[in-house]
Amino acid sequence: MFPANPRLDLVGSLNTAVIVGKIYGKDPRSHGSKNAGLTNALRVLGKSAAGFVLAGDVLKGIIACLTGLGLGVYVYSGEAKDCLGLLAAGAGAILGHNWPVYFGFKGGKGALTGVAVLFMVDWVMALICLGFFVMVVASTRYVSLGTICAAMLFAVISFLPVFGHTFYFYIFTVVMALIVVFKHKENIRRLLSGTENKLSFGSSRASSI
Repeated sequence: MFPANPRLDLVGSLNTAVIVGKIYGKDPRSHGSKNAGLTNALRVLGKSAAGFVLAGDVLKGIIACLTGLGLGVYVYSGEAKDCLGLLAAGAGAILGHNWPVYFGFKGGKGALTGVAVLFMVDWVMALICLGFFVMVVASTRYVSLGTICAAMLFAVISFLPVFGHTFYFYIFTVVMALIVVFKHKENIRRLLSGTENKLSFGSSRASSI
């Protein structure tokens, strides 16, 4: 789908929750929701550990994208322009986070790393989707629903000419949105059955990230 990718999925595979868990002596994949992400790290390891997980997940998305951007591989379609290295690196970071090669391909759901990548590929679209995420979560208190809706919105609005993107960008956004939906399949089942945990301020029961 993209030109030579310098295995930037290996950067994403540095799953911060698992690494921090090893330092704290507890693997988040074996406790709580068993998800190697921020929410479960907060639940299982505590606030200080969750802070390291948040920083690490965001930073690896940014670092991967900056590395891809440095490759300088661009594609044009009329006035539209996209950096294929950036898109490939972003996709690699998210895929690596979700299926880390260093940790038996058992990772998180890519929400935080995905947010960092989205801001790197198009910060205006990312801000729109972040605002939509906040609206959905504020009205429903379902973090998972907000995450899914925001990812789908990102894919939909990427096709609007005003944002000036190419066919490769469309592929990127659709594939990333599908990955978000796939990784949240258990959340979707719970949403449909009415058993999904709602966000409770002062609590860490939400299970999306």
